[in-house]
Amino acid sequence: MTGEELLAAAEKEQAARRQAKYCVAVCAAAGCHSLGSTSIREIFQKAVNEAGLGEQILLYGTGCLGLCHAGPLVEIQRYREDSWERWLYHHVNEGMVAEIVRHHLGGDQPLAQFLYPLDDPFFRSQYKIVLENAGRINPERLEDYIGADGYSALWKAVSEMTPMDVVREVTQSGLRGRGGGGYPTGLKWSTVAKSKGSRKFVVCNADEGDPGAFMDRSILEGDPHRILEGMALAAYAIGAEQGYIYVRGEYPMAISRLKTAIRQAEKVQLLGNRILESAFNFRVDLRIGAGAFVCGEETALIGSIEGNRGTPRPRPPFPAEKGLWDMPTLINNVETFANVPAIVRNGGQWFSRIGTEKSKGTKVFALAGKIVHTGLIEVPMGISLRQVIFDIGGGIPDGKQFKAAQTGGPSGGCIPLPHLDLPIDYESLIKVGSMMGSGGLIVMDETSCMVDVARFFMQFCMDESCGKCVPCRAGTAQIYRILEKISSGTASLHDLELMEELCDLLKHTSLCGLGQTAPNPVVSTLRYFREEYLAHIEQKTCPAGVCRMGAPDAACGSAEPVQEKENCL
Repeated sequence: MTGEELLAAAEKEQAARRQAKYCVAVCAAAGCHSLGSTSIREIFQKAVNEAGLGEQILLYGTGCLGLCHAGPLVEIQRYREDSWERWLYHHVNEGMVAEIVRHHLGGDQPLAQFLYPLDDPFFRSQYKIVLENAGRINPERLEDYIGADGYSALWKAVSEMTPMDVVREVTQSGLRGRGGGGYPTGLKWSTVAKSKGSRKFVVCNADEGDPGAFMDRSILEGDPHRILEGMALAAYAIGAEQGYIYVRGEYPMAISRLKTAIRQAEKVQLLGNRILESAFNFRVDLRIGAGAFVCGEETALIGSIEGNRGTPRPRPPFPAEKGLWDMPTLINNVETFANVPAIVRNGGQWFSRIGTEKSKGTKVFALAGKIVHTGLIEVPMGISLRQVIFDIGGGIPDGKQFKAAQTGGPSGGCIPLPHLDLPIDYESLIKVGSMMGSGGLIVMDETSCMVDVARFFMQFCMDESCGKCVPCRAGTAQIYRILEKISSGTASLHDLELMEELCDLLKHTSLCGLGQTAPNPVVSTLRYFREEYLAHIEQKTCPAGVCRMGAPDAACGSAEPVQEKENCL
């Protein structure tokens, strides 16, 4: 495919969408799929054909529409007078389809009783860059992505820009890694570009394993070509010809759509040799992870791709200098790559105007827990936690009171009510003992026990520890054991002091980020909810009524009290 052919294909797809009487986008992401959206789409197609509207209606599956708690979702769009009109139907069932087809698609009469208001704060407060194609494209059609300006950034790069021009645009944008650490993306790219090696690699880290997180999965399911384009731009910038997407095996829909996207892109020379008839060559392969959380750490991920056990390596040397097979390797996560096409297309300066001084752009979050609107959102950096939870998220259900929000997954911390107006950016979250992480945001209400929350995340880290270094292997187990004692009302104040010492030890002596950040949920809950720990220890009560005082030690699998099982580990 040449650049001219790419432009012609884009214009053709855009014209087809504008000329359709209606575009009907049925959410085909994992959440709506689990609620039966695939059968809803089939019923829609049958009803449209029976109504004689088959040639007038453009019907397709699309990526996550965000409002996951209200699925299955169907978005109907119509182009009129140089703008798009949109209607969103929620909780769509088989009985509703015939009415929607008859009255809305056939009679131009939207059914207000089934519609979700698009001027609701959930939509109004968002700013979409990464998720801009949700509702606009069928993720399994290359033509749809091209019609949404897909691969135009890659064409611009290979036809008008030098590799260092691309690096400069990414640097100017201020984009920081969306995988959790927030390392400046442009700096990482320039480091790999300058590194010497006979080969270089680009790796997309799609090993999303945080409990309650589904951002990367949704992006891969809804816009796989966007990731391929972002990786290709990175490869062009650093001089790589081979890329890998490391994705966990629990994401079968994402894997299937990535395979389809790679095959489609290779067929028209958007991947492979002489991309867009330039001298640039780039191939992408998938590597399927077995679900080890530690493989989200970049050096463990590298080991897994190489066919070895996924365990972290000491750094330096960093992957930018010695990564895959000791060659310079660029590793970014899914959301980071998803930002790149828009940055190259619109310019780094455009992106840098969004967000805050040190945290540019937008961030995708997965809202979960005790919140009305569970789902997927994208907001500008710097928005307050209150806005996200109470405006976009709709607040706490059942008249309960907000207690805390946990950001950053097992590596993050719990943010209490006094910090509800905290701006969401890298520095602000770190100041209060949490972190951005990849974008999981779990909301808790008054029925949540913070000791139990800390115990849950510590158990996760204990189970997921690779065991390579003693501080993480033994430390997470010992901290979990103490939290079990506190939860059962059999701990002492000495146990509490010991646990705090262990948390500090893990933070400063563990080999990789898993162990170094594992204490964060414990430390943050101790910082803001210490009275709950003391109630469990001194009063033998759980203020939230969650923990069973005097319960057997679950970690030991015995009915004996914890203090009598000193050697259970």
